[in-house]
Amino acid sequence: MTLTTIFFDLDDTLYPASSGLWREIKERMNLYMRQRMGFPPEQIPHLREKYFREYGTTLRGLMAYHEVDEADFLAFVHDLPLDRYLAPDPGLRAVIEALPTRNLVFTNADRGHAGRVIAALGLDGVFEAVVDVVAVAPYCKPNPEAFGIAMRLAGETDPRRCLMIDDQLRTVKAARDLGMLTVLIADRPSDEADFTLSRLRDLPSVLNGRLSDC
Repeated sequence: MTLTTIFFDLDDTLYPASSGLWREIKERMNLYMRQRMGFPPEQIPHLREKYFREYGTTLRGLMAYHEVDEADFLAFVHDLPLDRYLAPDPGLRAVIEALPTRNLVFTNADRGHAGRVIAALGLDGVFEAVVDVVAVAPYCKPNPEAFGIAMRLAGETDPRRCLMIDDQLRTVKAARDLGMLTVLIADRPSDEADFTLSRLRDLPSVLNGRLSDC
């Protein structure tokens, strides 16, 4: 079956993890929990890991246990000068523009951050839509319900026609369990993913024969 829809993760997928941006976002999460919520610093790593594992994101765990304001949290943690970390990527733009599929960003961040990242990478106009953490609330990746909402927003009914590209193995595994084709962005391959790429620009190498009917 040929692909008609591709979901691209945002952070550490559209740009390399070596940029350091995601590391700084995580530090902003720690700062928010310490300054805005009053958590002792020594408790924060454990709580963030617990919420990440149980709820998919630190945010969803904080909302479940502490009634944190979603918009305030997202605005705070993404308040970073993106030009320090990201630069336009014409090669990646050419790759995505050449795809005959519906191409969407599917992220556990919010639409505002996604838009700024897309602009910083010079990818304005190449994605049909952004499916953000607000759009799939109260779920997030890797919850199956979040994928269902993303497919509905994309106008897609068959997961077998979808490709999920993500740097998180658990997200790739969840997508694959639903019947999607998957690409893991990582340096080491995994049996949980259909394909592994160290950089997104090499995507055409795994799509041969899967786009002819799009």
